[in-house]
Amino acid sequence: MYPAYRSPRGGRRLGALLSIAAAGLLIFSTACTTTTDPVYPGTSWERIAQPEDAGYDSARLAELTDYLEGLETTGLMVVTGGRVLYEYGDLDTLTYLASVRKSILSMLYGNYVADGTIDLDLTLEDLEMDDIGGLLPIERQAKVDHLITARSGVYHPASNSGDNSADAPERGSQQPGTYLLYNNWDFNAAGFAFEKMTGRDIYDALETDLAIPIGMQDFDRSAQRKSGNLRRSHYPAYHMWLSVRDMARVGYLMLRDGDWAGQQVVPEEWTRRIRSAVTPVEEMHPERYREGPFGYGYMWWVWDGPHAEGPYEGAYTGIGAYGQYICVLPALDMVVVHKTAPGRGVQVSRQEFFGILGRIVAARM
Repeated sequence: MYPAYRSPRGGRRLGALLSIAAAGLLIFSTACTTTTDPVYPGTSWERIAQPEDAGYDSARLAELTDYLEGLETTGLMVVTGGRVLYEYGDLDTLTYLASVRKSILSMLYGNYVADGTIDLDLTLEDLEMDDIGGLLPIERQAKVDHLITARSGVYHPASNSGDNSADAPERGSQQPGTYLLYNNWDFNAAGFAFEKMTGRDIYDALETDLAIPIGMQDFDRSAQRKSGNLRRSHYPAYHMWLSVRDMARVGYLMLRDGDWAGQQVVPEEWTRRIRSAVTPVEEMHPERYREGPFGYGYMWWVWDGPHAEGPYEGAYTGIGAYGQYICVLPALDMVVVHKTAPGRGVQVSRQEFFGILGRIVAARM
């Protein structure tokens, strides 16, 4: 799930928040990316002793702290060059990722696509996947590739809420692969398809294919559990619980093109594929999302079009309800992870998160 824009006023507010970083863009254009060999965390993250050592202003980062104290943020971690530049709040408690789970599932797909275990061109009909009340013949022609890019054209009710299903076209009206709609049916079916083709539980793959290779500090296999109303759909949501500092490892793995200290944990080609816009911002649905800044890739939100410049060139993010983010800014060699406590019903809006990003960018000297 992701927060709705508040248009038209919300669009103007979004532009104002993004402009916080404008003063730093000329400096950014001359020097921003690292030229040193990548650094990887061991059993714990190494911290930058003084922000100025990494080219950031301590006073500006103190202003970020003041801003966070007025929000519902429970944890924030900023990594640059493989070291922690800034941290705030609770970093080690396992909390609910909401829809960031989808971005992680897309990473898990990579090795199995590369070795042929998963065939993205298989259709729902090929996989003998149906649902309560039956899928339409046109819906059964949707491919796995369409599920993980939210372009299936299947508008069957999902087992859980938190999507744009209320904006769905009439069932059977869209050819699979032609129309994006952020729909949990697609994502949950993608989880089922992963398990059917690999013969593995998603959480077992999460542990062996991701958590162990990148040395997650807090991962707990027993904390992961699926949920959903199975009277609405056969396919439950595969919810995930991770800590802020382990989410940062996930983002850093993506920043390093799937490499972790010399081990190719996720195929490099796949990491590049999933963070590229399959649906550009001008083709997003509902149309209000064309205000930007995101297009959509393989379960990652991608800065696109005129929004993808300066510090946001090549940037992408996982987004979950209430303010869960794994945000990767390659132009700054940076990962930003943000969490709230969804169980308490608190939220940090997308506009407020952009305010956080803008203050981080503006802190660069």
